[in-house]
Amino acid sequence: MEKVFLVDAYALIFRFYYAFIGRPMRNAAGVNTSAVFGFVKFLKDLILRERPHYLGVAFDPSGGNFRHELYADYKANRSETPEDIVASVPYIKQVLEAMRIPVLEIPGYEADDVIGTLSQKAAAAGYEVFMVTPDKDYGQLIRPAVRIYKQRKGGADGIEIIGCEQIREHYGIDDPCRVIDVLALWGDASDNIPGVQGIGEKSAIKLVCQFGTVENLLAHTELLSGKQRVNIEAARDQIMLAKRLATIRLDVPVEFEPEKLRLEAPDTERLAEAYRELGFRSFLVELRPGAAETAEKSEPASPQQSKSKTAVPARDLFSAQETPAVPAEGSLFDAPAYQTIDTVPHVYHTVTDEKALRELAGRLEASSEFCFDTETTGFDVFGDRLVGLSFAVEPFEAWYVPCDPANLGQVLSILRPVFENERIAKIGQNVKFDLMMLRSAGIDVRGTLYDTMIVHYLLDPESRHGMDHLARICLNYSPVPIEELIGKGARQITMD
Repeated sequence: MEKVFLVDAYALIFRFYYAFIGRPMRNAAGVNTSAVFGFVKFLKDLILRERPHYLGVAFDPSGGNFRHELYADYKANRSETPEDIVASVPYIKQVLEAMRIPVLEIPGYEADDVIGTLSQKAAAAGYEVFMVTPDKDYGQLIRPAVRIYKQRKGGADGIEIIGCEQIREHYGIDDPCRVIDVLALWGDASDNIPGVQGIGEKSAIKLVCQFGTVENLLAHTELLSGKQRVNIEAARDQIMLAKRLATIRLDVPVEFEPEKLRLEAPDTERLAEAYRELGFRSFLVELRPGAAETAEKSEPASPQQSKSKTAVPARDLFSAQETPAVPAEGSLFDAPAYQTIDTVPHVYHTVTDEKALRELAGRLEASSEFCFDTETTGFDVFGDRLVGLSFAVEPFEAWYVPCDPANLGQVLSILRPVFENERIAKIGQNVKFDLMMLRSAGIDVRGTLYDTMIVHYLLDPESRHGMDHLARICLNYSPVPIEELIGKGARQITMD
């Protein structure tokens, strides 16, 4: 069966741009070429690894699309696209043209819709289709002959192929189309599609497994109980709108014409010209051995070649969690607009009784990894005490467990098996302090440990490594200042 690869251009461009945000690559003219270099290298590697018969790259057109007409706030949470990305797109299209790889761009429709339509038409015509993207929305398009192609989470062992079996394992559903219904209930923060209050991914999956579609769910809300029923009934119109927004169109006016997508030999003259302008000497050498001497000597030095700059290794460029399509931390005179607790949809729980605590423990026990943090009366491991524990398993949902001398023993007793489970990885910021606080309370945390402070130090030793700073540069998110919670100076109170 011949293979068709359809690439979601912007999903990859943003990831490569932010992968090198700490140490951007520039050519002799000072143009930021990080996104172009990463995109072209990935495409070259894909062609070498997979030997596709047919290949196309889909772009979002300029201007709005039909989703903006349905919902004015669609993607309104996103800041302006960084100028360096805007400037990179023409270079990427120039390289694609020289490589004789067609650009797929249909006015009024996003790349998702173009790829969705072509993937289904190609599969119906007997081809094997791979959608190259890290975006979870594409799960709804998966069929026996249509799969997602992305880098394995954590960057280990190369590429991950997501098909019907993987959708079944993750969502517990046999029909990938039902991913739309999960998104309609859960929402999609990256596209500013609101979810139902109190419903995260797990709750949405459970409801879809029970009712199938949101239409069937809304027709049988009497089977729900308590606050969940109230929230869902109150959000009827919102749920149906969210489903329309999350649905990838399969009727875009574009035909699947395999001969127009057939992979051909590149125009080496034009490709060499583009590589010279961009300063991609290594690509130029691969294209024409010995030609590097005529190229601009501007391609960024490798870590071994330069001691004046610290290279930032490529991160998990194609992990499930999406990189925000927003600028990183700027200067004092050009401060970017960060996301805040007021602009990002979230569900935070305060655990105040034993039942809720045991439910949380069960949630953590069923996960392969979770984030945690300790709140204390101070920073003296031996003299201060725990006043709270916080946890997160997936984005936008978290739990806080208040601890006081009266309930501390019960809290630790219920959570000890989770902390001491070697199968579950634990993630924290400056996690050594948290480990010592828990050890002084009688818990020995076990399992693989990840410390975001140490990881960032390894990536960028010369930068700051505090959590607020990392949230801004990595997530474009500005946390609630601690002073807003407990004050400052002589009038500051403790966390408890």
